Amino acid sequence: MSDLHPTLAGAFQTVLDRNPGEAEFHQAVREVLDSLNPVVAKNPEYADQSIIQRLCEPERQLMFRVPWTDDEGGVRINRGFRVEFNSALGPYKGGLRFHPTVNLGIVKFLGFEQIFKNSLTGLPIGGGKGGSDFDPKGLSDGEVMRFCQSLMTELYRHIGEYTDVPAGDIGVGGREIGYLFGQYKRITNRYESGVLTGKGLAYGGSQVRTEATGFGTVFFTREMLATKGLRISGRRVIISGSGNVAIYAAEKAQELGAQVVACSDSGGYIVDEDGLDIALLRQIKEKERGRVSDYAEQRPNATFHAEGSVWDVPCEVALPCATQNELDDDHARSLVENGVLAVAEGANMPCTPKAVEVLANAGVLFGPGKAANAGGVATSALEMQQNASRDSWHFDHTEQRLDQIMVDVHARCAEAAETYGQPGNYVAGANIASFIKVADAMLSMGVI
Repeated sequence: MSDLHPTLAGAFQTVLDRNPGEAEFHQAVREVLDSLNPVVAKNPEYADQSIIQRLCEPERQLMFRVPWTDDEGGVRINRGFRVEFNSALGPYKGGLRFHPTVNLGIVKFLGFEQIFKNSLTGLPIGGGKGGSDFDPKGLSDGEVMRFCQSLMTELYRHIGEYTDVPAGDIGVGGREIGYLFGQYKRITNRYESGVLTGKGLAYGGSQVRTEATGFGTVFFTREMLATKGLRISGRRVIISGSGNVAIYAAEKAQELGAQVVACSDSGGYIVDEDGLDIALLRQIKEKERGRVSDYAEQRPNATFHAEGSVWDVPCEVALPCATQNELDDDHARSLVENGVLAVAEGANMPCTPKAVEVLANAGVLFGPGKAANAGGVATSALEMQQNASRDSWHFDHTEQRLDQIMVDVHARCAEAAETYGQPGNYVAGANIASFIKVADAMLSMGVI
């Protein structure tokens, strides 16, 4: 990590003092600030410490009790969170995560990242994030419904299509969004389609939204490789995770001619040298709610590994699509030794800072999550456009819009990195380009 400009160092110390024990949030802030030294040095208007401090301080933090009853009639209690971080560019926009590890620090880290990711899309959306420490795994549809209804009974008063627009994330898919939207409609007596994104196609959802994050990650990877005169076609690809993002990243990579040979879940990883059977993987994970080990049992040439790491599998392209800090410096060294050319983050901050450093020192193309996985929220914004105009776009049109957005995101990152003397550094480019846009909007609006 670099030494920070005094303005940035003072702001970061304030973050540490005000947010003790929130390691992921500290990591996310520091990663952005490390890129901003040349920006602050070159542009005096950003040297006022207050603009950095305001950017790092959420506009609003909500935490509330979520009581619900299980199928046996027992009462369970979870916590709900919503951090409305920055609305300089538009209404707060960001997903809801249901996972036992969710706490206020995790939500703040995700919300902070969302500010910059949303800025890079070029669309008018601010940054926010939310969720709960609720774990939907193994629960019935009725239990998930009752939890979602209880969560929305509090959350509804804080959201709206011009205020804050949640979406899905880990643990929150079409089922959960449907239950949340139904309760919002019931409580408010309004059919406000734009209040949530990731909805079903029957009630205001957008084509490509389910696929968007995975597709977008692959589009960004394609653009990075192209700067070196390389194509994704024919490349050997490995992916961590086996949820929504991982499955559709694998699908698009294979559609573009790559060979995807490995993916994982919390129980281990699979290697299929014939290339992943995406239809089978989707059936097991989405329909049967099974494990990747079940996939290996049904594919004669696939192997399941309960020990070790998916990052030990030789590849040319690696797409971490699971969760934060899953790929550390040892994993990065394994990838480098095995000849990796490009790594793009399909999840939020899945690579540790040391891993990013290892990859950078080895000359590996690296797409940070706020750029590489911006396709999901970009398509959410397209869903908002369709809801606002009472319109519905077909799949090919929406995918073309997504593809062009990711091309533009890549161009913004590359141009900013070049302008500030760090050509090819997508981490710096993403942070600089997104920061300048948000900071300029904040400066225009005065001290609010």
